[in-house]
Amino acid sequence: MKPIPACLLLAAALFSSCRKSDPPVAAAAPESGPSAAITAVIDAAPGGEAKPIHILRESAKPGDLVTVSGRVMGNASPFVEGRAAFILGDPDLLTPCNENPDDDCDTPWDTCCDTREDKKRGTATIQVVDAEGRVLKEAIEGVGGIGKLATLTVSGTVAEGSTPDLLVINASAIDVAE
Repeated sequence: MKPIPACLLLAAALFSSCRKSDPPVAAAAPESGPSAAITAVIDAAPGGEAKPIHILRESAKPGDLVTVSGRVMGNASPFVEGRAAFILGDPDLLTPCNENPDDDCDTPWDTCCDTREDKKRGTATIQVVDAEGRVLKEAIEGVGGIGKLATLTVSGTVAEGSTPDLLVINASAIDVAE
């Protein structure tokens, strides 16, 4: 039996709802530091004009070089544990709960007040892969300022198997907005 790709696991978890939990704790980079592969992606400058996710979905095909902008949001757990993969949300379609008046959600990055359809149209899975196209087996949360609700610009290649329903981008450059 083939293992389930991390991007599909991430997509399956996409539609969780708001829940009360312990306050978020800032994620730290791994003790040994990020790998050279992740460092290279963080240090690289994204190229091209960034497009919103919902616009990019309309035309992006596997193999296309793309640049997208957004925020790490769209799920209560936007990072795949132990993998260099996360959900990027489109701020044109999705609103973190802490930006809604009178909302006291403990996980504002889950965008639980947005519809399932908006989450589907307004999210993309971003992953850092090795030379064979496998998602790196290391956490990316906390590296170079990548965290929940961080604003990012990502350049990369639309992954094989990506569809209009599940946009997956293999990142070659990630810029974290200050």
